[in-house]
Amino acid sequence: MITTGEATSPASSAARRAVFGWIMFDWATQPFFSLILTFVFAPYFAAHLAADPVAGQAEWGYATAVAGLAIAGLSPVLGSIADAGGGRKHWIAGFSLLLVAGSTALWWAAPGMAGSAALALVAFAIATVGAEFATVFNNAMMPGLVEDGRLGGLSGTGWGVGYLGGLVSLVLMLGLMVADPSTGRTLFGVAPIFGLDPATYEGDRAAGPFSALWYVIFVLPLFLFTPDVPRRLPLRRAIGEGLGNLGATLGGLRRHANTLRFLLANMIYKDGLAALFAFGGIYATGVFGWTTTEVGVFGILIIVAATVGALAGGRLDDRIGPKKVILGSLVVLAVASLGILSIDRDHVAFVIPVAPADSDALFAGIGEKVYLLLGAAIGIVAGPLQAASRTLMIRISPPEKLTEFFGLFALSGKVTSFAGPVLVASLTALSGSQRVGISVLVAFFVVALWAMAPVRVAGPAPAP
Repeated sequence: MITTGEATSPASSAARRAVFGWIMFDWATQPFFSLILTFVFAPYFAAHLAADPVAGQAEWGYATAVAGLAIAGLSPVLGSIADAGGGRKHWIAGFSLLLVAGSTALWWAAPGMAGSAALALVAFAIATVGAEFATVFNNAMMPGLVEDGRLGGLSGTGWGVGYLGGLVSLVLMLGLMVADPSTGRTLFGVAPIFGLDPATYEGDRAAGPFSALWYVIFVLPLFLFTPDVPRRLPLRRAIGEGLGNLGATLGGLRRHANTLRFLLANMIYKDGLAALFAFGGIYATGVFGWTTTEVGVFGILIIVAATVGALAGGRLDDRIGPKKVILGSLVVLAVASLGILSIDRDHVAFVIPVAPADSDALFAGIGEKVYLLLGAAIGIVAGPLQAASRTLMIRISPPEKLTEFFGLFALSGKVTSFAGPVLVASLTALSGSQRVGISVLVAFFVVALWAMAPVRVAGPAPAP
């Protein structure tokens, strides 16, 4: 690992460039999660590529589950090999190729074209694998950048800057590229740039190559400025030693009971949060009939809230500790998810009647306005939850096996990642109701609270 002595002091320009490069990875990757996974391409898939929104929600869930299984199976293996062989940037570069290739391929998923839905699902799964694996190795670089007592601030800043990148990219997409086919105008009231055709949803499809180009440009500071762990072994020896180390770690996990408790809780709430983000826009599309523009504006609201939450949550993490931040976030998520379930066009809180939208204005209905408020609440706590999770993982992991344990961290976030999407997809398909489909998410956050309660977290180590 890189030391945190004078050479990497926050006062040095080299250290500032190193931290800047690491933070820019979050800025680079967030458009994939914001534009493709949640707010632009996913609703487009459900509304215009799938047979209907219910089928679209189910199919998107199955694709997410397949990608999650691949990530779950390989992340601890690759993390252990990386710890043995040294070096993380070449792993990030390799998985970046999958992210860029899969995202770019979404452009060709046009409505009415044979095989478009299948192409979209396969390309999305490939890009997801690339993004998630690159994140595993990027996370493991954190302790070499700042002293232990500032990890919460660094993690929160990374998430906050990432969300800000998602916000900027979403505004650019909605304002300049994604247009309403009935008017031919974007959110800014102009015709789409580059001659993108609203009738064939070229603006929505452009979310793929746009995210890929954004990533290629903004991930460069990581490779240019952030130091890497020296490579120690050739790949063949690293594989053998890494697999042996992983076997020893898995065999000795009983000695890490506290870490196992956290990984269990992380597994549960990451499943719920991923499914909540994956289906939030799709659910609103089916319940309220929102267009891509409305889902996008909803996404802007959530991302603004998440940016503020992540930046504030990182400082809160350093003050009160990551466990308290996680517990508070889970309470808000459980309550907000239940609130979302209680809303439709004509009701809030399940039984309170409200007037439906009486105009074509954005979010004209009372139910839609309440949905926006609950979405903002989810955004405010999502950033702190994720930032505090990786801070806590650093504090309870053996330093010499950090990438391996971040592989286990990714494993815990993905080993049952199929569970959330599959349960949502299956319940949706069996009931024919989107509301029934996502109702299971409330249970994820409640159970995660129970699993997280006994986790012990030591305070930060003194600064060197």
